Amino acid sequence: MPSSAAASRNPHAVRVWLYCVAAMIFLTLVVGGATRLTESGLSITEWKPVTGVLPPLSDVDWQAEFDKYRQIPQYQQVNKGMSLDAFKTIFYWEWSHRLLARTTGFVFLVPFLFFLARGMIPRGLKARLWLIFAGGAALGAVGWWMVSSGLAGTNLTSVSQYRLAFHLTLACAIYFAVLWTAQGLRAHAESVPARLRLAALAIALLVLFQIYLGALVAGLDAGLIYNTWPLIDGGFIPETARLWHIDPAWRNLFENTLTVQFVHRMAAYTIWLVAAWHAWDAWRSGRAGGALTVFALITAQAVLGILTLLHQVPLLLAIAHQAFAVIVLTAAVVHAQRLSARAAAPALRPVEQSI
Repeated sequence: MPSSAAASRNPHAVRVWLYCVAAMIFLTLVVGGATRLTESGLSITEWKPVTGVLPPLSDVDWQAEFDKYRQIPQYQQVNKGMSLDAFKTIFYWEWSHRLLARTTGFVFLVPFLFFLARGMIPRGLKARLWLIFAGGAALGAVGWWMVSSGLAGTNLTSVSQYRLAFHLTLACAIYFAVLWTAQGLRAHAESVPARLRLAALAIALLVLFQIYLGALVAGLDAGLIYNTWPLIDGGFIPETARLWHIDPAWRNLFENTLTVQFVHRMAAYTIWLVAAWHAWDAWRSGRAGGALTVFALITAQAVLGILTLLHQVPLLLAIAHQAFAVIVLTAAVVHAQRLSARAAAPALRPVEQSI
């Protein structure tokens, strides 16, 4: 067994493991976005964490799954008359998403237990990593809670936008935490003005919040309703009466398609302006690299979002827009973590012997 001192001087294996977990989460997020956009998320009507690993293996099994799907509102109101082959297509989207989520949990837990047993987890990270694992386990339950909102006995032909947004944001928050932790195992600390650190962290958190708002837009199909830019509903700022016509007023932020898309747009403008100011400030301070990268990616994402909107949300553009949002989050988290590291990386401190 390696000594704790040796492990603390060589955090490479732990860092690579966390990057692999982050890559798995990234892939799961992309496939999950495609699953939502193809309206495939309700094709599997039961939650079977163990036996659900395998898809149907016989014609009888496929017919049984199809019969269950035909009992829910989405089939009866949207896809009535769908063929079994068409059902298999949406089924495999959802099955792939669930399989990736399960595999990600395996890729996290097994190496984690190994590193714990070998005393290779840096001091102060054990509790954080257990918390991340707990968040991942909770994410599975939240995913089923989301799916259940559109099954038999409900009035929805798709999942609740409330639950969809919570599910996606929790997944992105876990991704944020894994990536931040992996980056923290690198010794790259330097003296950075506090305003740069705070601005970089603010941008990362704003991007995470914007992903939440984007999930509300997707959940309501709001991008299919207002397809003009820079005007929306005939003006840069829509009429107040149309923005707040649902009572109580707070529900407009989650259920009014105009308000939800308008808030998403305003958040995008805000993030772009903050990123532009941060890039200028970083350039003036001689640390422009990461800030300029983040600003360029945010600009590209804004352009991609506008194109997706103007073309009435075609599938490939919509998937690209959702996937690129995670790329922007990745760059923002890496940049913020690098500026926030003010001392030696935790991997360079003594490792606790106990688990």
